[in-house]
Amino acid sequence: RVPLMKVKSMRENLQENGMLKEYLEKYPYSPVKFLSNDQNKKVNYGYLRNYLDLVYVGLITIGTPPQTFRVVFDTGCADFWLPSVFCYTQSCNTHERFDPQSSSTFNFPSGELRTVKLSYGSGEIVGVIAYDTLKEHPFLPQIGDLEDINQAFVLSTSVDQAFGSFVEFDGILGLAYPELAQVRRTPVFDKLWKKGRISENLFAFYLTRKKKNAGGKRGSMLMLGGVDHSYYSGELRWVPVTKQRYWQVALDSITVNGTIIACHDGCQAILDTGCSVVDGPNEDVLQIQNIIHAQPSFNNMYVIDCNTTTQLPDVVFVIGGINYPVPARSYIRKFLQEAFGTCVSAFESFPDNTFGSKTWILGDLFLSLYFSIYDRANNRVGLAPAI
Repeated sequence: RVPLMKVKSMRENLQENGMLKEYLEKYPYSPVKFLSNDQNKKVNYGYLRNYLDLVYVGLITIGTPPQTFRVVFDTGCADFWLPSVFCYTQSCNTHERFDPQSSSTFNFPSGELRTVKLSYGSGEIVGVIAYDTLKEHPFLPQIGDLEDINQAFVLSTSVDQAFGSFVEFDGILGLAYPELAQVRRTPVFDKLWKKGRISENLFAFYLTRKKKNAGGKRGSMLMLGGVDHSYYSGELRWVPVTKQRYWQVALDSITVNGTIIACHDGCQAILDTGCSVVDGPNEDVLQIQNIIHAQPSFNNMYVIDCNTTTQLPDVVFVIGGINYPVPARSYIRKFLQEAFGTCVSAFESFPDNTFGSKTWILGDLFLSLYFSIYDRANNRVGLAPAI
């Protein structure tokens, strides 16, 4: 079972063209911002660092004594992996690596030691299944009540270069349905629920954008076991999950100025916190690029006039009969403007044969506009405008 195939992100495109290092040195990411004191005690808050609006990273610890790692909490996969001291590929050299010999609670599955492979659209992870104790970070607010959770994870021995030196995270912690897991072990969220460590069988994401939240008091976060309703405005709308592998929902249509321009007869959408953009079938994405006057550039990127933010229309995703507009200020990505004198469209495409039917991936671009709740108890997704 292979998780969602993610096309190359803008970070990967920049890296392949030798531009990423220059940009990151010029524009380092900002520190973590903390919550106010007005907190719902039933909610476990995991603070996330927004890395250039490309990825959101949180801290976990594993082992005894605890070893700290930066991970992406990814709704587009269900496996959990970390690099190890036995990984000698170049991609591991600039990341924290787990040392089993330094943990008194580390163990291998009883009677089993075998190599496993995790396949992602951007590369592969090879490693072995292991177990150790997840814990809250000792100096930061906790990500759930993780104490004494003996958790299965993949200890990587080989990591593709796509997860290399310019990637701001060490590993990935999947939050999709267990049916999507390539390694048939209980995922972290399911273990928390089964052990009674969270009060509700759901989690939520609040993702900020740097420009939108500059000077704001709230930073990005993952909420486990409850929802802080002060992080969205208006009515929370629920839509059923159509296939319990990804967080997948029915997409009615995609419109611009009231005219359907894609997904004419309905299609599917996957909410994916591990993807930074909005991905769709090639023909439909080309239609959007034409409407917003984006021009093809290197590595399948589309560039766009940075000064057209106020002139271009919203691209509206209709879900459950409700319009979810994505404005030009969001889909015109300006992080290249000062460095390279251009902006980039945040709509990207994947090969038409990636899925058996028309499917869209609504990544962080969309999810930073809409507070999202992932309700495993009722197999539904909640969406509301993020504050």
